Amino acid sequence: MDMDTERLDTLMAAEVYWTALAMKQQGSRFYRAIGEALEAADVPNRRLIYQTWPDAVWDFYLRGLRLEAGESSPSWG
Repeated sequence: MDMDTERLDTLMAAEVYWTALAMKQQGSRFYRAIGEALEAADVPNRRLIYQTWPDAVWDFYLRGLRLEAGESSPSWG
């Protein structure tokens, strides 16, 4: 299995929320719109978004993982 296939499989199995949130919070106006579209997309259209912008979506996926980790870590305040 090549890297692109592994990434696509990972993205398809992942929670869309965090990737879309990272896009909407940290992306340019274009990627904020893609984040909105990603959240609203059904499975075939989600796959199309992932395949069309694989490197950018992967970057936002990784950012989303960091956002998720920040949400789940205990706060000491």
